[in-house]
Formats: sequence, structure tokens, C-alpha cells
Amino acid sequence: MKAVMYGAGNIGRGFIGQLFYKSGYKTTFIDVNKEVLSKLNTDGKYPLKILYHEGYRDEIIEHVCGIDGNDIESVAQVITDADIMATAVGVNVLKFIIKPIAAGIEKRFKTNQKPLNIIICENLLGADEYLRELIGNELSDPEIKDWFNQNIGLVEASIGRMVPVQTPQMQGDNPLRVCVEGFDILPTDKAAFKGEIPALHNMIPFTPFQFYIERKLFVHNMGHALTAYLGSLMELEYIYESIETPIVESLVLRAMNESAMALSKRHGVPYPEIYEHVEDLIYRFGNRQLGDTAGRVGRDLRRKLSENDRMIAAINACIETNTPYKYICLGIAAALLFESDPLNTEMSREQILSDICGLAPQSGVFTLIIKLNDMLKNNSLEKVSDYLKGI
Repeated sequence: MKAVMYGAGNIGRGFIGQLFYKSGYKTTFIDVNKEVLSKLNTDGKYPLKILYHEGYRDEIIEHVCGIDGNDIESVAQVITDADIMATAVGVNVLKFIIKPIAAGIEKRFKTNQKPLNIIICENLLGADEYLRELIGNELSDPEIKDWFNQNIGLVEASIGRMVPVQTPQMQGDNPLRVCVEGFDILPTDKAAFKGEIPALHNMIPFTPFQFYIERKLFVHNMGHALTAYLGSLMELEYIYESIETPIVESLVLRAMNESAMALSKRHGVPYPEIYEHVEDLIYRFGNRQLGDTAGRVGRDLRRKLSENDRMIAAINACIETNTPYKYICLGIAAALLFESDPLNTEMSREQILSDICGLAPQSGVFTLIIKLNDMLKNNSLEKVSDYLKGI
């Protein structure tokens, strides 16, 4: 069986490549990093280091090779021959891989015509619709475009595995080594598959899938970012240092709990089931072996504070379901003091809240965030916490 993994980075090698291997696939990685591609082709394997709170486990991922993403003909051929495919290139890069994917779909239509499912491993709400539109625009032949819509499944996935920036120390003697946490469950959108759903190790097809997408964004991503912003305020470098600080853990837990209550109401999923996931995440954030930093987790404020991303979208879900959201507001207030991102020097806090977050200046959310931002400048987290408890 043949798999194609578009993106040979941390998630591609460190998560999906592992699941493909455990499922019996031979995996072709598509990337533009010539060093990575050369090493994949020379070795035909790479090491994975799975980090736990105490200790680690090594695993070798075999039956792999790589091709250059700029070689459109070769990319089209492997897509034509693939039994399954996935993307993990990053939201900002997706638009650059459309032409090669479209070329592969055209070639598959002409020579294969078997359905193909592409698992989308990107932090983007509506990633399936986004890709379908972009790919569809590249297909000029109406017959091929119709076949594409009927036979190519664009399957959203919820990527829960945490993979830190790989330092030279982590990679050691092999630049292909990826260090990851142990969590390796892959929820996917069951309704989006075309043809038979492939048997993929630890994949959980689920419908309606919007719950998993929002749980990842509003609970995991939001809580992780808040841990970074509060840790940064306390001049802590690592995520585990932040979450091990009692006041930070308390505030992050309350914010994640707000999202959990909103999701329970919105999707009818039992609250205890979501809260169990919250507690598991708090534990996982404390994994010292990952060495993840507040600077990495909190960066890219322009995206993370946008109205469709983790903070504001979570607040909107709370408003829709009549759920408290004051602790999530604290996360935004703390993000406005995050010195590692240039946005806070390029724009005023009021501009960020209106232009990036899409908040009306007269709204209660806007007013509360400004109030909390002022308090964070002059008070301890304990005092801010006491204030929040009283409102």
C-alpha cells in the first residue's frame, strides 16, 4: 500500500508518517527541503523519539522516501498511485501546493480513477472547503472537476499530538529524528471520506466532526496559548514551568473549562467527557521532556487573535451558548502584553482588538479585555484572579 505525505516536517514525520508506517504503508514524503529529502532517500527510514514525563522510547519509521515538491510531474505521479494521502505543510503554505495536487488529480482521473482521501492536518477551520475551492479553481476541465468532487475526499483531522521545535540536541546524530509526546490519536471527519474508509492506526472517524475541530481549537490551542502568555508575564521560558505554577494552572484550567461548557452545550457532548480531556491536556502541558517554550507556543498573534481562531472564536461560542468567558478574556489581555511577537509594537491594543479580533469598541468583551490588560500591568496574577472571581 502506498501513502503520500505532503510535508516532511514535525507533524508529517513526527505523527502522520508514524501512523502510516504502523498501518502497513510505504510513504513518500513531498517537501522542498533538499537535506531532508536526500536523507530520506539515502536511509529509507528515520528515528522517532517519544517523550514521556519520565523517560522516552525510540521507534524507527521505515519504508519511506522523498520527492521534491517543485518536481510537479513526480508529485502528480505519486498522487496518481497513492492509496491514501495527507497534508501537513502549515496554513500559510497550503496555497503553494495546490498546483501540484491539481496536476496529480488530473493524472489520476486519466489513468487510475480510484477514489482518494486526503487527510488535512492543518490548524484551519473549514480547511476542507478552503482546499476544495482552491483545487477546483485549478481544474479547467469540467469533467475532471466533477470527478474530483465525487471521488477525492478532503478529510479534516484534529491534530492533538504536541511536537516542539526540534533543536540540534533533540536531533542528535540524525537530522531526521523527531521528538514527540506519546499522544497519537487522530480524529477525522467520517462524513468526508470517499469510498471505503482506510484502516489507519489510531484514526477515529467521527461525525459530526465540527465538535473535534472546535475542541482542538477552543480547548487545546486556546489553553496552550494562554499557558504561554501567562508564563511570559511571569518571565518563565518553558511551558512546563508555566503550567507547574499554581496560579497559572488555575487560570488556564478555568479558561479551558469555559470552552468545555460551551462545547458541551453547542454539540450535546456530555460535559464530563470534555472535562476529562481538559485534565489530560493540563497534564500533557507539564511534560518537561518536550522542552516547549512560551515564545514558540504564543507567537503569531495576528493569526491566534483573529476572530476565527482560538481565543475570539471560543468567546463567540461562549456568548452563543450563554456561557461565562471572563477567563478566556484574560488570555487575550495577557496576549496583548506578549513581548515576543512584533504585533504588540506595530499596533495599539485597541487597534488589535478592533482590526484583528473584530471586536466592537463598545462591546462588553472589548471593555473587559482592556480592564484586565490594565490590571495585568500593575497587579499580580493572584490579584487579577481574585478580581475575576468577584465579577
